Amino acid sequence: MIRALRAQVYTGFPNMKVSTLRALSPADGRYADKVNGLRDIFSEYGLIRHRVLVEIRWLQCLADEADVGELSPPSSVMKSLLNSIVDDFSLDDAERVKDIEATTNHDVKAVEYFIREKLGDGPETQPLKDFLHFSCTSEDINNLSYALMLRAARSDVLGPQMRQLRNKLTGMAREHSGLPMLSRTHGQTASPTTLGKELANVVARLERCETQLAGVKILGKFNGAVGNYNAHVVAYPDADWPAISHRFIESLGLHPNPYTTQIEPHDWTAEYCHALIRYNTVLIDFARDVWGYISLGYFKQRVAKDEVGSSTMPHKVNPIDFENAEGNLGMANALLAFFAEKLPVSRWQRDLTDSTVQRNLGVATGYLVIALQSLQKGVGKLTVNKEAIHADVSEAWEVLAEAVQTVMRRYGIENPYEKLKALTRGQAVNKEILLEFIGTLDIPEAEKARLLELTPETYIGLADRQARDI
Repeated sequence: MIRALRAQVYTGFPNMKVSTLRALSPADGRYADKVNGLRDIFSEYGLIRHRVLVEIRWLQCLADEADVGELSPPSSVMKSLLNSIVDDFSLDDAERVKDIEATTNHDVKAVEYFIREKLGDGPETQPLKDFLHFSCTSEDINNLSYALMLRAARSDVLGPQMRQLRNKLTGMAREHSGLPMLSRTHGQTASPTTLGKELANVVARLERCETQLAGVKILGKFNGAVGNYNAHVVAYPDADWPAISHRFIESLGLHPNPYTTQIEPHDWTAEYCHALIRYNTVLIDFARDVWGYISLGYFKQRVAKDEVGSSTMPHKVNPIDFENAEGNLGMANALLAFFAEKLPVSRWQRDLTDSTVQRNLGVATGYLVIALQSLQKGVGKLTVNKEAIHADVSEAWEVLAEAVQTVMRRYGIENPYEKLKALTRGQAVNKEILLEFIGTLDIPEAEKARLLELTPETYIGLADRQARDI
């Protein structure tokens, strides 16, 4: 029974269900349960619902506008009816809009006709029907709908999941702030760090990216067929239509864009996409690093009893969550990059190439959400292998060459870099060799003693403090 339920996903049309096993996109197939939080935002249902919201709110705005004398403020009963059309919008309502669209062959006009039906017949309804979609082009409705959808995705889905992952990494950074770890630059041993500091680096990058995403102003236009309020001014020449439009857009929690053609030019959408690309790129870097540290044995992975790591090698515990995340982040970035390049480009005052592209905004967001959940799961399965980390760093005495030659520079010893290069480059350097070299240095005894006490595990600079301060 459970398996049968999992194999079904509702398509949005009566009496039609499609197995997730036949879905074209893994976002609606294999990973369907991971993106449920996005369905009411980006689905066809979500788009229709937001269009209904914009149409109703514009009608209410006009009814409250003194310069529009032919439309009186609605009664409390009518206000309740208008609000209920938005607040109680259901899947059945969306299906009715689709039925109407089958006749109109126009998706936005179908929304207008749907609202006319919901208003019914009565003494107050005819004036309201006359002002439905007043002076609007379809793009007035659509651009605000997509703006609201992207705002909701950012605030309700992406933001909380981003913070959850960052908070988890912050906790790990502080917990392991003082755990010495060998660095590798160009794949070679390098000055030690701490595990906590390396995680803190990721946290700092993610926080900056999240701040940039949150700072993207979500714009909207509501100025008619080519952005000049042509029809508005003909109907009511004395009304301050830019002011009315701006108040309306701001009432939806968006920022007005006063200079547009028929379409809002999508520059802010490109900024939004680029902000996500930068965030995703940091996570790709993180996923690859963790993958490498698992390979080195720095991390172990907790696994369920019956999980299989390899179909042929029973010992394996593959880092699949990090690999899954990397792949899905790459898919998201591929789409987001296309959106950012394509959407701001439109022929003259309008073409429809943006329309079909915008319908995929939820797909790109879905791949990111899948990746975030994979990373949450992967990070949650990690355990730190302190023994492996200690064994690696404790034997890397060659990394102290930097410390020794820097102190030599301070005290004016000739060619310190070259001397340490000759001692360490391409050669096995152990504790005895390095300590013997330090013993020959003509430097103050206190400095010599300090160098002799230094070990690879204590040569971590301020890494501990930096990790704790994140």
